[in-house]
Amino acid sequence: MARRQKSSPAEDLMNLIAILPWWAGCALALVLYLLLHRIATQQVVMTVVPGQIGTAITQTIWRTLASFGQYLLPLLCLVGAAISAYRRRQRQNLVADVVGSKAADALDGMSWQQFELLVGEAFRLQGYQVTETGGGGADGGVDLVLRKSGEKFLVQCKQWKSFSVGVTVVRELYGVMAAKGATGGFVVTSGRFTEEATAFASGRNVKLIDGTLLHGLIKQASANHGVGTKAAGMREAPFPTKAVMPPLCPVCTKPMVQRTAKRGNQTGNTFWGCSGYPACRGTRQIG
Repeated sequence: MARRQKSSPAEDLMNLIAILPWWAGCALALVLYLLLHRIATQQVVMTVVPGQIGTAITQTIWRTLASFGQYLLPLLCLVGAAISAYRRRQRQNLVADVVGSKAADALDGMSWQQFELLVGEAFRLQGYQVTETGGGGADGGVDLVLRKSGEKFLVQCKQWKSFSVGVTVVRELYGVMAAKGATGGFVVTSGRFTEEATAFASGRNVKLIDGTLLHGLIKQASANHGVGTKAAGMREAPFPTKAVMPPLCPVCTKPMVQRTAKRGNQTGNTFWGCSGYPACRGTRQIG
């Protein structure tokens, strides 16, 4: 979504550690300190043999580098771990806010960074391993890389409040998928998709998720996993269940969302309803 700026090796290391769980960053910091501290405290035996002077100089250089690195590298790892913990907390808060809201317009007040974190957490709740790429540059605008059951999926996020995502974005992702050998892809937006974009994605391994559908998926997945339900005042699911991607509407081929009947003979029963409701009233039974 946003183009990356050039960063220093220290920033690259912190960003790499931030992708890992916070405890992994802390463990890596401890291992690096113990390893480098051992090198830094080794005694260099100066030899008078002319042929081995180079070895002594090399040992001295490594000892000097380790003396600085034993503090610098663990510190960078701890900073990366702190960033990881902060992002995790931020994602949980974003999910809780969306779960507690009653409409998809809860997505409109987010920055693109928050929207990307939220989308990543939504896929994590569905069992995907998520890597945040930052979008733009050589990755072809891909914001998230998903892995599940040995397969790779690409995600492009578009945090547009009042605009529709056109077919160009979908075609672009489809081309990147082919180039990178991805099994499938997702285009996620807080707005809507044009009819041309929906038609192009139909029948291809590209799924379009608009703001209404994303809102419903987050609520469904968080309820299944008991995430954010306490903050939202919702009942936790007794057992975690696997969230699945919704089917397409049999009428207009848009993705569907899980709904609960509020009137008639089916009151209280859940079913798949078109995300384009009320313009489209297509339904499917669950199960």
